[in-house]
Amino acid sequence: MATQPLPLAGIRVVDYSHFLAGPFVSRCLAALGAEVIKVERPKEGDAGRSHAYLVNGQSGYYLQQNMGKQGLCVNIKDPRGLELIKKLVNSADVFVENYRPGALKKLGLGYEDLAKTNPGLVYCSVSAYGHTGPDAPRPGFGLIAEAKSGIMAMVGSPGEAPPLLRIALGDMYTGANAVGAICAALLGRVKSGRGQHIDLALYDCLVSMHEYAIQCYTLSGGQDIPQQTGHDLPNSTLYGVFTAKDGYVVIAAQVDDAWKRLATLIGGEALAGDARFHTQAGRNANRLEILGIVRAWVAQYTVAECLSILDGIDVPCAKVQNIDEVLADPQIQARGMVVEQQHPVLGPIRLGNLPFHFSECDTTITTPAPLLGQHNRDVAASLGYSPAQIEAMVAEGVLYAEAAAGT
Repeated sequence: MATQPLPLAGIRVVDYSHFLAGPFVSRCLAALGAEVIKVERPKEGDAGRSHAYLVNGQSGYYLQQNMGKQGLCVNIKDPRGLELIKKLVNSADVFVENYRPGALKKLGLGYEDLAKTNPGLVYCSVSAYGHTGPDAPRPGFGLIAEAKSGIMAMVGSPGEAPPLLRIALGDMYTGANAVGAICAALLGRVKSGRGQHIDLALYDCLVSMHEYAIQCYTLSGGQDIPQQTGHDLPNSTLYGVFTAKDGYVVIAAQVDDAWKRLATLIGGEALAGDARFHTQAGRNANRLEILGIVRAWVAQYTVAECLSILDGIDVPCAKVQNIDEVLADPQIQARGMVVEQQHPVLGPIRLGNLPFHFSECDTTITTPAPLLGQHNRDVAASLGYSPAQIEAMVAEGVLYAEAAAGT
């Protein structure tokens, strides 16, 4: 039961972003209690609105990343629209954007301009390369950052082109970093009274994920460059993917005690007592022999049989699950990782939840993503515009809403 307000209650966020990284940031802030106002351009709106999966003109991609927000659709090419946005930012605590560096500055919406009238503003920019350095002006997406970061070069099988990761690792990890940075800047503002510009790059964030490769290279004097290894980690034997009769399992027996239990199960005291395998260094040196033994053992069983046996000796393991199995997993259901919402066009929908679990409040968002321009009148009224002024802007296209929004 919720006994405290959400952590960011009372914080107003202007989400001037599109597609994924920026919207994910503000979605998280909304879940944490912030009032998030998503700003979109007339007619088309956020580019994510046209991204699959589409049902009745509604994008699941957009619904997933924009739940819990208010929708404002305004033409900033009209001076009245630009003035409205600046009033909105002056009322806000946080501004989130993910355009190419310099793009918003041309519109008078860069950090320096907005901070003049709102010095407490926390302005968060997400871009491919950041706002400094020789690559700052270049366009980029998560795929570009994944390739340049060295991560892609380490996945897949030797001799084959690296595979696509099939999840937006760069966008999502950068977004998670942005949420932490914004919260830290808001906390810092309590003491300093001033906000600041947070400059986050997808490329930087993915490079920062290297818990292993960078230190291997630097501490080896440039000799150790991690390569593709296929289905296991050669420096963490035994840790990898194995083929059972009816699917795939992962086994994590890289710790000495876990390996001893697995070895005893598979090969009895002869294998468990083999001194060559008693340390990780020894197991790594004899990796191919160990892999052959474990592969042969797993191949005898179905996935369910293999997991049952390994769970019985407390060796970490799991089935390689498809998404249907993930959503049906009792653990995921128990943790509330699927949220149900009532959408005005689609009716009941189910979407992925965020992983926040607080003891004294519930961060689950039950309000669906806004229709295009759904909250135009409410937002404008909160900024002091009269009903007549609002109706004039609606009539003249400064404020735009799709027909389903009913405004």
